[in-house]
Amino acid sequence: MAHPFHLAINVTDLDAAREFYSGVLGGVEGRSTETWVDFDFFGHQLSLHVGEPLATAPTGKVGDHMVPMPHFGVVLPLDDWRALAGRLEAAEVEFAIPPSVRFKGEPGEQWTMFFRDPSGNPIEVKGFADMGAVFDT
Repeated sequence: MAHPFHLAINVTDLDAAREFYSGVLGGVEGRSTETWVDFDFFGHQLSLHVGEPLATAPTGKVGDHMVPMPHFGVVLPLDDWRALAGRLEAAEVEFAIPPSVRFKGEPGEQWTMFFRDPSGNPIEVKGFADMGAVFDT
């Protein structure tokens, strides 16, 4: 990856965050202190700091859904997306929007799922059969 992003967000409990981001999502833990921890989040740097998470509300209309804003996430090849959806289901993660297809048959057809981390931060994971179609219009 040429230019990974860096995102820093607040979480209320580092131990619960570690379990979720490594145990469920498969992230690899990097540096940490008593108040923050870094993860390799699908090739990107995600820093989780102890603090009050941002307020979110379902104000973003996408297709037929109102999605929580703000949110963050990742775009995966469809096979990886399906594997992650299976891990989330096995871990009994509650979905705000369960795994489903969006824009079927249209440019940018994608699979999506929304869920929250243990601190309530909303996460969207998209899956594409053709990663070259991510920016199709």
